[in-house]
Amino acid sequence: MNMPLKNLMVHLDQCERSAVRLDLAISLARRHQARLVGVFGQRAHARQVGVVASWPSQEYVAARDASKAAFEKATAGLPEAEWRDINRGSDAEVVRHIINLARHADLVLLGQHDDRIKACVPEELAMEVILDCGRPVLILPYAGDFSEVGRHPLIAWSDAREAAHALNDALPLIGGCDEAMVLSFSAHHAEGDASCAEVARHLATHGIKARTEVMLVQDFGIMDMLLNRVTDRGADLLVMGAHGQLGFPFFSGGAGTRYILKHMTVPVLMSN
Repeated sequence: MNMPLKNLMVHLDQCERSAVRLDLAISLARRHQARLVGVFGQRAHARQVGVVASWPSQEYVAARDASKAAFEKATAGLPEAEWRDINRGSDAEVVRHIINLARHADLVLLGQHDDRIKACVPEELAMEVILDCGRPVLILPYAGDFSEVGRHPLIAWSDAREAAHALNDALPLIGGCDEAMVLSFSAHHAEGDASCAEVARHLATHGIKARTEVMLVQDFGIMDMLLNRVTDRGADLLVMGAHGQLGFPFFSGGAGTRYILKHMTVPVLMSN
């Protein structure tokens, strides 16, 4: 039996997508009988009166109080739910506090950055948390409703440390799924087939049925190929390793990770 999730953290802010993240977090908390911590944190300026600055500002207080009220209403009936306020407004402090709290969670839920609106949080929040918190992070797209994930997962496999972390971190989410798809990008078909077969055997020990596919790649278009497969297969969750200095195969500097975070269309579980 897969180890259940017992301590979940969801990031909240005043943007409307907070409600979507919270709905999924509550669904997971009920499914796993888990503790749920809602962490309110967003960028904001101190209130300036003449030369004197005071914190928190009235705008921050209003957003904070609304978040707490919405969290308490939505989580009524959960065995254990807690709302926290970071109570900081600078980009660096918001990121630092979220990372510190995330390190104590089994799973962290964040939102995708949306260029179309005025951001409530630092643009690099998701990337920074993924690379530095040491815990699996589930990122939800800025469009769409996601009350459940993991019934039709697609696992991006690369025979790398990060991919192995992501695969095993995803087990509580994909246990009992209809079928998992393991997609390996490889320069040689035989190597990809052998690696995928090992992944399928590992998943089978957890009672997860998997299909495998190998795609031969060049040095370009890999992330688009991956996203196309997510759509083609009707996946509701993408599982992949996150990379900072070294990228998903054939990428460098974390470009592949950043590309997925920018163009994702379904929830993505990333581990570093």
